[in-house]
Amino acid sequence: MLHKSIVSIIIFALISCSGIQPGNAARILAIETFAGRSHWNFLGSVLRAMTNHGHNVTVFTPFLDGNRENYTEIDTSSLFPIKLGMSIVEMRECFSNQFTPISSMMELSRLSCEILHKNEQLNDFIANKLQSDFDAIIYEGGFASGCLSYLAGDSNLPVIHTIPNPINSYTERITSGDTFVQRLTNTLVWLYSNIVVTFQEYLLQLSDPKPYDLVAIKPPSLVFINTHFITDKARPVQPNFVSVGGIHLKPPKKIPKDILDFIEDAPHGVILFTFGSTTSMTSLPKNILTAFKKAIAELPQKVLLKYEEEMEDKPKNVMTRKWLPQRDILAHKNVKLFISHGGISGLYEAVDAGVPVLGFPLFGDQHRNIDNLVDAGMAIRMEIFSVTKDNFLKNVLDLVNNENYTKNAKITSEIFKDRPMSPEKSVVYWTEYVIRHKGAPQLKSQALNLTWYQYFLIDIITVILMFIFISVLIVFKLFKFIRTFYTKIYSSFSKVKSD
Repeated sequence: MLHKSIVSIIIFALISCSGIQPGNAARILAIETFAGRSHWNFLGSVLRAMTNHGHNVTVFTPFLDGNRENYTEIDTSSLFPIKLGMSIVEMRECFSNQFTPISSMMELSRLSCEILHKNEQLNDFIANKLQSDFDAIIYEGGFASGCLSYLAGDSNLPVIHTIPNPINSYTERITSGDTFVQRLTNTLVWLYSNIVVTFQEYLLQLSDPKPYDLVAIKPPSLVFINTHFITDKARPVQPNFVSVGGIHLKPPKKIPKDILDFIEDAPHGVILFTFGSTTSMTSLPKNILTAFKKAIAELPQKVLLKYEEEMEDKPKNVMTRKWLPQRDILAHKNVKLFISHGGISGLYEAVDAGVPVLGFPLFGDQHRNIDNLVDAGMAIRMEIFSVTKDNFLKNVLDLVNNENYTKNAKITSEIFKDRPMSPEKSVVYWTEYVIRHKGAPQLKSQALNLTWYQYFLIDIITVILMFIFISVLIVFKLFKFIRTFYTKIYSSFSKVKSD
């Protein structure tokens, strides 16, 4: 009897420490605001962590995984233009100028606001159910425009943002560094970005005002960022910014038999070559594809290639598929190299598996992602439109045969996995935390309470400059007085002496 009582006390104590009590699971409303597969992979993984820990999630999404326990989907795929299989050439042209995407990202955010605002079911949730039926709301906060703040309505619920790409990813590659030129460029790009976005959005609000523009921007209680210091430079962040890079990683599954046989029947190993789902490999210029095929044909390794059509003149050592289980393949011990466009999800999979990377960054954060793995000594970077058979073949053989790349990849993998808490547990803990503490205002930066001139210390700098000016003026006047005084004395003395 005593034994049962002790066990009951222990169970009660464990339950009491677990944040959300049994029968009081949190109710989360989630909204995917951008129809990109990689964006959904991140938000979907955050939501899965919540449902796996007993919380209830209702989500508006264009990417359907199917309803399950504690998880209800509402289909928005008919409303959003899903970004899949886009032209590599067109994407490179769009992002060739670091300044061009800023306006495009702002317009894309406003397009999301327009699409979501026309969804009557979502409007009903926000107007009639948000405050009474949910404990928190989570959505991707948008690229530039603040119009998505209307999703939180007039409720006082905790607002949670997700950021699938690291902050400032569209300009960071040309600005990261410590030199004067890099810091100056960073300042100018930041000023340009803020001025352009603010001005353009102001003009849009004047010329074509929307109901969602009337809602004040609501700072989030919590932000989940798809970052890790292996693939992102260390930087000061607020306490409510939580890095959960790699949260999408699941235990590897069984590889389809035909692909597994291809991998295991490769005495020199296998190379995985894919540019993800957003862009299409078939959109590459013919001369680039020809260079790839000629170089691959000379490799002793076999190559698994994601290719959307039937490939002409396919090398004998190549298997093509329209889709490949990337995570599961990279985890196989016979995979020697990952050739990638630098999407953050795929790079986390390569880092987790300890596989070297040959990167061809195309746009967005991919340049910065690859550069950081180059700094870690586990990757080589190439420009897609500068590829020749010889330079591609040389780099592939170097990455496969030079043991330093594999060694550094294993070290990077160990660092990546060494965390005090898994990304899933971090998501659950901090979500429960902001719900328990009514939005946890104590985590928000005090900068939110400052005006722009206070934030940039303009008032402090002005006072200091005024003090310096007044001090210099006083010193100047003092010296002028002393000079005048001694001049008069000298003149009087000279006059007396003359007389």
